[in-house]
Amino acid sequence: MKPICKSICSSLLLLFLMSLVVKAQDDKKVRIIMIGAHPDDCDDDGGGTAALFAQMGYAVKFVSVTNGDAGHQLTGGVELARRRFAEAQEAGKRLGITYDVLDNHDGQLLPTLEVRLQVIKKIREWNADIVIAPRPNDYHPDHRYTGVVVQDAAYMVAVPNIAPETPALKKNPVFLYFQDRFKRPNPFRPDITIDITSVFQKKIAALDAHESQMYEWLPWIGHYADKVPKDKKERITWLAETRKQVITAEVKTVLEKWYGKEKAAVIKNAEAFEICEYGAQPDDEMIKKLFPMLGK
Repeated sequence: MKPICKSICSSLLLLFLMSLVVKAQDDKKVRIIMIGAHPDDCDDDGGGTAALFAQMGYAVKFVSVTNGDAGHQLTGGVELARRRFAEAQEAGKRLGITYDVLDNHDGQLLPTLEVRLQVIKKIREWNADIVIAPRPNDYHPDHRYTGVVVQDAAYMVAVPNIAPETPALKKNPVFLYFQDRFKRPNPFRPDITIDITSVFQKKIAALDAHESQMYEWLPWIGHYADKVPKDKKERITWLAETRKQVITAEVKTVLEKWYGKEKAAVIKNAEAFEICEYGAQPDDEMIKKLFPMLGK
């Protein structure tokens, strides 16, 4: 073999071996899927955590179970669904994540077998290690039923004869709940708390992409539309102020567990999650592997 051919073959072999190493490294990385009822729900509840994972090179997907076609005071139907899909894609770009929107009507979601199968397929296709969704007690029926549907999927994602056209997962993911303020039948329990101070503005940038919600619909339905600034920069500042998550005493205690008292004392923004009793049950060592930003 001529020297130049040997050199080319050696280079190709090296590239091939390097690709195997990269693939092996990627295979070890955690894959996260967050599931909300509407476009903007995951951004609001887990956008900072998603941004941290994305910065570290991890694969994150948001799924909206409805298309959001009812969430506006002036427009609705197909026109609004298209607008909210475009907003979701822009938010995904700003976070560095993938954003899927399912074509179920906003405000009409029910925990049917059809919707459960849709969610099972999404979790399987993403080969998720972590699944995060709302708790099934909430003011909005779409939020509640999204929580129920994800709970119903928690065991079935590993059952081969359910939705067999999409291969079943070989392991059961860890299922988590987003933080909420509701007390009945039981209050939210912060098991995992993430310091998102360094990426809080990135989370706000993602929420800013959902203009129809942040600056139009939510202020209108919440009767504070007169407080929304007209200027773009002022809007973002205002949005950051309104979207600051209060760090409760319970959340602070868990922040101290994961970050230490000294670091926890200066954390300004955090996102908390509760471990669902369905799915894999991680111990502290496993939680640190799943959330490698803890304590950093």
